[in-house]
Formats: sequence, C-alpha cells, structure tokens
Amino acid sequence: MSGLAEVARYQSRIDADVARLYLLEEGIEAVLFDAEINSFYGGLFMPVRLMVLEDELELALELLSEAAP
Repeated sequence: MSGLAEVARYQSRIDADVARLYLLEEGIEAVLFDAEINSFYGGLFMPVRLMVLEDELELALELLSEAAP
C-alpha cells in the first residue's frame, strides 16, 4: 500500500480544486490538505496542498505540467 505524496501547492483553494478536478478527470484520485485553514486566513499563511497516491505522483506531475499555461 502506498501513502500520499504532495503534487503541488496553491495559494488559492479555487486553483487547487481546479487542479484536483483535472486529475480526477484523468483518472487520478486527489485530495486537498489545509484548504480550510487557507480559506480562513485568505491564503496568507498556509497554501493548499494537492495530494495523490505515491504510485501516481509522476503521472500527476506530468499531467499538471502539460496543463499549465
């Protein structure tokens, strides 16, 4: 069994959720960490972390880098 790995950090919960939904669309389950703290402080102190299973980390990184503007 593999653990979770951080794919990216976002200053905005909205940006993090868009990335999470994109990965889900591509068949990769992803979760957000620290989204509530980020929302409470307006993103000033804690970024939102996008997490995937370690086994899917490389594919997730590749997909997000291809999708980046």
